[in-house]
Amino acid sequence: MYAHGRGVPRDDAAAAFFFQAAAEQGLGVAARMLQVVGGATAEVPACLRPPPSAQAVAGPPGVNYQLTAPRKIVELVLKMAPQYQVEPQLALAIIAAESNFNTHALSPKNAQGLMQLIPETSERFNVKNPYDPAQNIRGGLTYLRWLLAYFEGDVALVAAAYNAGEGKVERYRGVPPYLETRAYVQRILKAVGATAHPFDRTVAPPSPALERIRLALRRK
Repeated sequence: MYAHGRGVPRDDAAAAFFFQAAAEQGLGVAARMLQVVGGATAEVPACLRPPPSAQAVAGPPGVNYQLTAPRKIVELVLKMAPQYQVEPQLALAIIAAESNFNTHALSPKNAQGLMQLIPETSERFNVKNPYDPAQNIRGGLTYLRWLLAYFEGDVALVAAAYNAGEGKVERYRGVPPYLETRAYVQRILKAVGATAHPFDRTVAPPSPALERIRLALRRK
């Protein structure tokens, strides 16, 4: 519609944004059309910018995992999460969203175990057996600790990066425009009940894109 001005004014930048997002998800024709309208862009169209009320969700935790999750997994998280400076509620929310506490979960993209570690992440954090609950949780917690430092405790950005990758968060200057990722972020925010999380600045330097992301969010 934006590429051809059908029903809306022609807008090559908006068209490029949508073609780029579709191309990243494997649609070949979108990759070709992206070049027609001028190439990649990180400018989020106004129609995809959430209203200010949707950008932050805060309140009491929305889920009591001690009532709904397997006891052994909850106990592991309660024991291990503080060692990695991660709030247990955040770790449990990620596990619930990723695998629904299934230690043998395997995604079509080869993400494995409770926290759905892809092989590259397992290797990055020295996880030898991703189907071992303790090893998998350790790897996921290590990654969460790194993401928290990289995005300076912004829970929405951390959740988006866990789901779609930190590179996508940086490219789109915030939560990427994927329906799956946006729903994932809202689920995590609701479960955690907070938009900010303590972080250790010594774990990783902040993302070079963080100031641009904050500026983009302020403009919304």
